Amino acid sequence: MTEQYDVVIIGAGPGGYNAAIRAGQLGLKVAIIEKRDNKKLGGTCLNVGCIPSKALLHASELYEAAEKNFEGLGIKTGKVSLDLVQMLKQKDDAVEGLTKGVAFLMKKNKVDTFMGAGEIIAPGKVRVSGDETVVLDTKNIVIATGSEVTPLPGVEIDEQQIVSSTGALSFPTVPKHLVVIGGGVIGLELGSVWRRLGAKVTVVEFLDKILPTMDGEVSKQFQRILKKQGVEFKLSSKVTGAEKLKTKVKLTVEPAAGGDAETIDADAVLVAIGRRPYTIGLGLEKAGVQMDKHGFIVTDHFKTTTPGIWAIGDCITGPMLAHKAEDDGAACIELIAGKAGHVNYDLVPNVVYTYPEVASVGKTEEELKAAGIDYKTGKFPFAANSRAKTNHETDGFVKVIADAATDRVLGAHIVGVGAGELIAEVVSVMEFGGASEDIARTCHAHPTRSEAIRQAAMGVEGWTMQA
Repeated sequence: MTEQYDVVIIGAGPGGYNAAIRAGQLGLKVAIIEKRDNKKLGGTCLNVGCIPSKALLHASELYEAAEKNFEGLGIKTGKVSLDLVQMLKQKDDAVEGLTKGVAFLMKKNKVDTFMGAGEIIAPGKVRVSGDETVVLDTKNIVIATGSEVTPLPGVEIDEQQIVSSTGALSFPTVPKHLVVIGGGVIGLELGSVWRRLGAKVTVVEFLDKILPTMDGEVSKQFQRILKKQGVEFKLSSKVTGAEKLKTKVKLTVEPAAGGDAETIDADAVLVAIGRRPYTIGLGLEKAGVQMDKHGFIVTDHFKTTTPGIWAIGDCITGPMLAHKAEDDGAACIELIAGKAGHVNYDLVPNVVYTYPEVASVGKTEEELKAAGIDYKTGKFPFAANSRAKTNHETDGFVKVIADAATDRVLGAHIVGVGAGELIAEVVSVMEFGGASEDIARTCHAHPTRSEAIRQAAMGVEGWTMQA
């Protein structure tokens, strides 16, 4: 007989490990299961997602700045050269440090960790198949297995010539020509890394714009910025096949609406058309857990259709974002513990960590128009912001959208350096039901980029002062 757990969590990514921490804080007896081959916690985010990609984004930004911008700032360094081996090593070091940090947090919060594949074999019973096989008895099961790369028919990923986001973190040499299939967040981030390091980058997108879920004005201006940086785009296009040769890949590309195909030669291809929920081998059907037609687990406040089984993060509907999964995890455990767990999905910020960054929260203009909601906007360009101008980082703008009648902030959209940090101010104001005037009347330090948010908020009522 094994001891009884209050909660067993399957999956140790941001959703799972934060759920485990919250369970430990609330005095629940908790276990977490992770089947990753490297036996490290942290899920996709820490191992092959958010963290390693940010390490490469940061390093490649500094490399390009040293190569192109330092001289204009009066900094002479001599010829700059790339040490790709060391750049990849520092990325791996960041991953190692943070995954060890998660393991420490499990011990700190008295979470029992099991390495292996978790499968629900009966009500309240989870089998862990790893170096040894054990069965855990529990009152509650939380599924936090995340997502995986969506494959593209006709384009087989081998993680060498044709890669997913995982392979794109570890190219042994800089590709001469990298074709990115998909104009979403992951493709644009990783494409920008390798462009800075010397690759020609072509983005092929099925729709007629990049970042299709974001505000239309943001998408257009951001594409112009990336084009100015050297990224090439083939919009309204689809990849229908890939032929792997010894040193290159021949891609067949057709207009999305139909028409004559063309061939593009690439040294490497990144497939980045999205992600899909990962629920293989969990025993969900046998356990009576319902899934929708897209493979997401059906939930109501994290409860699945089977009592005692809960689900969070990427394997349920909603934004496939690490911070959303974190909030899911904490809220789910609070509900299990009899508290009032809640996540406001209308206020989950979205960030693209390119240079400059793109960040958004709340509604886009397109969504408000479709819903017939009257709104007002205020915009402010970073070209008129003193800190951005001083730092030669003037690309982009801030847009604040507010309800025309109540002035309540409905959304904000930022293209600019540091946008991912700046958006937090608007998220906080929206969480408290604040108005654009609340931002406009709040003193902001000078000179800072955050003043652009204030000036945009002033613009909602037509009194922008610095542009």
